[in-house]
Amino acid sequence: MQNGAHPPPKPAVNGSAAPPAANGTAPASGGKPQFRQQPYRPPPYRHHRNHHRSRRNLCCCFCFWTIIIVLGLALLAAIAGAALYVLYRPHRPQFTISSLRISKLNLTTAADSSASHVSSLFNLTLSSFNPNSHITFAYDPFTLSCFSNSVLLANGSIPAFTSATKNQTVFRSLMSGAEDLDADSVTSLRSDLKKKGGAPLTIEMDTKVKVKIGGVNSKKVGIRVTCEGIKGTPPKGKQPTVAPVSDADCKVDLRIKIWIFTL
Repeated sequence: MQNGAHPPPKPAVNGSAAPPAANGTAPASGGKPQFRQQPYRPPPYRHHRNHHRSRRNLCCCFCFWTIIIVLGLALLAAIAGAALYVLYRPHRPQFTISSLRISKLNLTTAADSSASHVSSLFNLTLSSFNPNSHITFAYDPFTLSCFSNSVLLANGSIPAFTSATKNQTVFRSLMSGAEDLDADSVTSLRSDLKKKGGAPLTIEMDTKVKVKIGGVNSKKVGIRVTCEGIKGTPPKGKQPTVAPVSDADCKVDLRIKIWIFTL
């Protein structure tokens, strides 16, 4: 017990385990100490969070400026479109029925009522007007059809022409027809011809048109002009009857889109 010496450890009694050493190691059965190795745990890595956060901020910034640019371009296009609309002021072409003379309109039925036939001859005068100052219309040949309700009476045509700005063009067309009718058509037409004011007539004109605005040309598109409000009566003798056209109204079915303009 002198000179700072410690007494040796006592042996275990009845097979009990020896106490651990002072440095935390347990003595082996042979008397040699065993070291217990702890698993390696790397320090937490936090840089990837900052990296993802910066990428997310970059994407948000890119989306924000993309939306701003798109909205800016849309606003500029709207302003330019409004300015060009004020400059050009596009309008649809106008068509007017000037006169309609009926030289023949006969409905005949066979003696045995097995077949019915309608023959007609019309002399039509109409005009086309372009109200635009900077737009030109180029028309293909027109196909004309005259109906009384749904019964076809006559056909005709108008040659191709170009309607310049502020231009009015007058045409004359001879329309004729010889059609076989079914029973329903005969009944409808006979009833219309007996009306006091005459049979209601509808004239349809179909063609294709190309539009030129400044130096821009559109593709050819279909156009239909429908004129209603006309009534006609069969002539008595050789003198043609004149159908009243003061109430005639012609509607233009045309949808042409050139850049921002829709006619």
